[in-house]
This record gives sequence, structure tokens and C-alpha cells, in this order.
Amino acid sequence: MTPTPASPPPAFDDPHAAPLDSEITRVRSLPGLWRWLLIASAAITIFLCVNQQFTLKFFVGFTPLNTEYYYGLLLVSLPFVFLVFPGSAGAPINRVPWYDALLFVLTAAVSVFLMASIRRAAELGWEFSGAPASVTWASYLMWAVLMEGLRRTGGWSLLLSILPFTLYPVFAESAWLGPLKGQQYTLEQAAVYHMLSAESLLGIPVQAFAETVIGFLVFGSALMMTGAGRFFINLSFALCGTLRGGAAKVCIFASALLGMMSGSIVSNVLTAGTMTIPVMKRTGFRATYAGAIEACASTGAVLAPPVMGATAFVIAQFLGVSYAEVALAAVIPALLYYFGLFMQVDAYAARHGLAGLPRSELPTLRQTFREGWYYLFVIALLIFMLLVMKRESHAPFWATLLLLVLNQALNREKWTWATVLKFLEVNGRTFVELIGILAGCGLLIGAFSMTGVISSLASDLLRIAGSDALLLLAMTAVTSLVLGLGLTTTACYIFLAILVGPALEKAGLNKMAVHMFVFYWGMLSSITPPVAIASFAAAGIAGAPAMKTGWESMRVGSIIYFLPFFFVLDPAMVLQGSWAQALWLTAKCGIGICFICGGIQGYLLMVGNLSGLAALEWPVRFLLMVGGMLLATPAGPLLPLGAATLLIAAVVCLALATGLSVIRLRRA
Repeated sequence: MTPTPASPPPAFDDPHAAPLDSEITRVRSLPGLWRWLLIASAAITIFLCVNQQFTLKFFVGFTPLNTEYYYGLLLVSLPFVFLVFPGSAGAPINRVPWYDALLFVLTAAVSVFLMASIRRAAELGWEFSGAPASVTWASYLMWAVLMEGLRRTGGWSLLLSILPFTLYPVFAESAWLGPLKGQQYTLEQAAVYHMLSAESLLGIPVQAFAETVIGFLVFGSALMMTGAGRFFINLSFALCGTLRGGAAKVCIFASALLGMMSGSIVSNVLTAGTMTIPVMKRTGFRATYAGAIEACASTGAVLAPPVMGATAFVIAQFLGVSYAEVALAAVIPALLYYFGLFMQVDAYAARHGLAGLPRSELPTLRQTFREGWYYLFVIALLIFMLLVMKRESHAPFWATLLLLVLNQALNREKWTWATVLKFLEVNGRTFVELIGILAGCGLLIGAFSMTGVISSLASDLLRIAGSDALLLLAMTAVTSLVLGLGLTTTACYIFLAILVGPALEKAGLNKMAVHMFVFYWGMLSSITPPVAIASFAAAGIAGAPAMKTGWESMRVGSIIYFLPFFFVLDPAMVLQGSWAQALWLTAKCGIGICFICGGIQGYLLMVGNLSGLAALEWPVRFLLMVGGMLLATPAGPLLPLGAATLLIAAVVCLALATGLSVIRLRRA
């Protein structure tokens, strides 16, 4: 991937940050009537969701079933996949060709037909007892357009990963499947089950989208389009700009704040990176390092509550818990991840003598709060409704309403009708992409639900691992990383939550910790070459080699490769235990991270630059990393070493490394 030249840094008081639908060449620019249809689609999607979640009963004399509501959302969003996403690299991107218009009409027609059939299907159990021929043929058509939609939104790798499994029930009794053998069905039975069952197309992914994701997407895009990006970045510059390596610390802080609200990795890079990367380069950071910091900081967008990526909502549906529980479970890992990035930057800046930015170049804290204090009020309302009132489906809509009222009253850049239309268009594109991926991935769940293979597969995986849960975790981590290179984070999570999750739970591991483990490892592809989409996007802004930035990102964000093992070893780190234990583990892990970062970057806090150790430098850095890892690692039944042994080994390593450093540097 060839990087593009870096653009000059915008002024800190630039207006709105880039919208969530930052220009991507694979997305078609819809002309004329098609654009208005997309805007209408987004408006109808939001209306349907609000009507359903708030029980407004706008449909007088008719109360839709949940499955009818889900099909309604498919009807207004899925057909647009063929308009927004071209079918090939050579397809026109400024006009809609006739074959995509035909697919649009076909998808809409079959969606209407199946939606009209869903109530009758529920009454007669067609997904189990056989459906009329017309419904069967409509199911075949829907299956085909879902797979084509999956290819367009997620690429060939996602299609080739999902399609064989959607067909799996038709061959489930084949001897060559081994541990994957299950109950077999005919093609007709499989098609009808996929399209009508609440376990397949209308299953967990689409349910998560319909119940909670829509509201949070609306809130995130409204927040960005009212200028919150500018406020968060100015706040970060005001708080961190003068610190050692201040530009990179601003990047971490700003990307964390933006990510908490957007839940989108790439849009986070394109929003914050255009401001922070040029400033990092100007203050002495290498281009690849600046890109790596932005990529790693933006990756936290899907890890940091209150608004995480779409996968977090799918996790809540899988576990049958509220989204607030998932968000709370993510707090400590997200804090430790960002703390690790912060300490990496601090050690790097100290080793290379990189100072902060002059105060005269930075916005003041008073001015920043005067212009954007109401954003904090809106976020406080969102968190209050999530954690105290437990109204997760209502919270983002009330927060959005309050935000828009305050924006029109207090912001100098008020929304106009043109802004409203842009807001709906941005959301429409986001809805279309997500529904294209989530609907297709739902068939994966349906295939395993039909065949009943999950329980037997869990036993087989445990037998292969020799009932060693740690080995099974390692196998899962590698599999997650490999799958994540070709699948979206959500698809990778769904795949492994079905196949491996039950085996890990059967091994006695905490359910929340297991699902967060799979989620973290599947997400790592965003900074891990050869895919590393966040790293490549940041490299384009930094004007740096893409692959080199990817490898640098792995080094900078290295702590994220270990964190998932920590919270599986002791689930208190995902708040599945006592608060006292959680605080103790967080403090211990935080101190360990300081030593790990010192070893990686070659600068030990309160000791100095380790380059002065000459031949002893790398042995000391190795001891710091090993000692830090031993200190950070929670003890548990999965490890052969107890808590006391781990602590003693850590103290020995760290005392030896620190002692050698102090003695040698004082002599130098």
C-alpha cells in the first residue's frame, strides 16, 4: 500500500472533524434519486428503531412481531448494499449500473415477501415443518443476495469463510467432517430455516443491530458532526501538549476520547490522525512511530466504553446480559491498554529527548471548556442511563436529543437542513455496511444451531488440548489472529464464539472473560501485518512505509497481546469478582507495564537512559521485560506457579535489572 503525502496539520479550532463515512474509494457516491432513497432509508431505520424501543405504537391497530421488525430493517437497508458498494474494482462509482439497480429491486422484493410470510411462519413453524414452495424459492433468493452482500461489504475472504458453513447443514452427516458431524438437513430445509428462524438470519447479530447498535451509531455520528472531535482534540492538547513527548500523548488521549464515542477504528485514525500525526512529526517523532502511535491509540476505539464497536453489542446478545455489563467489563483492560501506550511514549520521548509543545501554541483549558462543556454533560447522561437506569436501548437516543438541543442553543455552528441530510446519509451508509456483514454472519450461527454440533465440538476440542485450558487458550489466540487477518472483528468473534467459546467455558473459564478474550484477539488484526488496516491508514497520513508502520504498531501496542490472557487468568480484571481484587490486580499490572515499557523502549523511569549501560543494555532490558511480565501476570489455577512464586521471581528480576542500571549509570 503506497502512503499518501501527509497533509498539513489543521488549526486546533477547525470546524467539524471528518464524518464517520470518510471517503473510501470502494464506496459509491450515489447520485440524484438514489442518494435521496438512501437518506429516506436511514430516516426510516431510525424511525422503526425508535418506534420499537419506545413502544410508540405509530402503526395503529398493528403491533409488529420482533421478527417482522428485524425484516423491516433488512428491507430498508440490505438492498442499498448493491448501490453503495460496487461489485468489482472496475465498476462505476459515480453512477448505479443497471445490474446493481436490478439487485436492489430483487432484494427489496424478496424482503417484502418474506416479511409478509414471517407471522404465518411463526404460527405454523415453517422453519421446522416445511414451508410452501414460494417461501422456499424466496429463501433461496435471499440466501444468494445475502452472500453477494457479504462479499461486497466484507470482501472475498469473509464470503469464503462464511459460505461453506451456511451450506454445512446439507452435508453435516458426512464422514469426512470428523468432530463437526451433526444432524443433516435438505437444502430446502436449510434455506427456510436460515431465512425464517430467529437463530439464523434473524439471530444474534441482527438482533444486536436492531436493539442497541442503531442508537449508538446515531449518537456517535451526531457527536462527531456537532464538533465533538474538535473539542476532544483541543482538550487533549490543553491537558497533555506541554508534557514530555506531548504530541504523542495528545494523540493517545484524543484518540481514546474520540474512540470512546465513535467505536470505529479507521474513522478514529482519519479524524484524530490528521491533526496529531503532523504535530508528532514536527516535534521529532519518526514518521513510522507517529503512525504507529495513532494506529494503536485508535484501535482502542472498539475497546473503550461507553460506546464500543458493534462487536460489543453482539457479545451482550451472546451472553444474554445487558450492554452495560459488557461495557463495565471492558473498563480495566481499556485503561491498562492506554496506560501501556502512554508509558511507551513517555519512555521513548525521554530516551530521545523529545520535549513537549510550547504553551503559546496550544489552546487553553478554560477556552476549550467554555466552547464544549456540554459534550461532557451529554456523555454523563449517557453513562447515567446505561449504568444507573439500565436503559441501554433508550440511552443513546435521549443523549442524542439532548446533544442536538444544546448544540442548537450553544454552538456557533448550528445544524441546518443540509447538515441533517448529511447526518442521515452518513448513518445510512453505516447501517448498510453493518447490516450487510451482520446479516450474512447470522447464517453462520444458524448453521451450527440447526445441526446441534456445538456441545460435541466443545468436548472434542478439550480432548485435543488434553483438557489443558491454557493450551486451548493459546490455540484460540492463534486461530483468532489468523481469522482476524481475513475477517471483520465482528465476524471473527462470532465464528470463534460459536466454535471455541463453549469449549473454553466447559474448561471452567469465566464466560465474560472468554468472550472478551476472543474479541480482543480477533480485533488485533487492525494493527498486525499483513492486514493492519489502522496502521496502513495512519501510514498514509504520516507519509511512512505502510508495512514498516505495521511492524512498529505491533511493538508499540505489544501490551494488548498479553492483556487477554491476564483477564482470563483472573476474571476480576473484567469485574467478574470483588472490587478489591480488581483494584489490586490493576495496580500490580500497571506497575508491571511500567517496567515492560521501560525494557521495550530502553528508558527506565526514575533511573534513566539505558543506552549508557553499553554491553549490559540488552540483558537489563530483557530482565525488565521478563520481570514486568511476571509482576503483571495474575496467578490462577491455569498456571503452574502460585502468586508468591510469581511475585518473588518478578522482584528478583526487577531488582537485579534496576540495581545494575543504577550502579552502572552512576559510574558512567
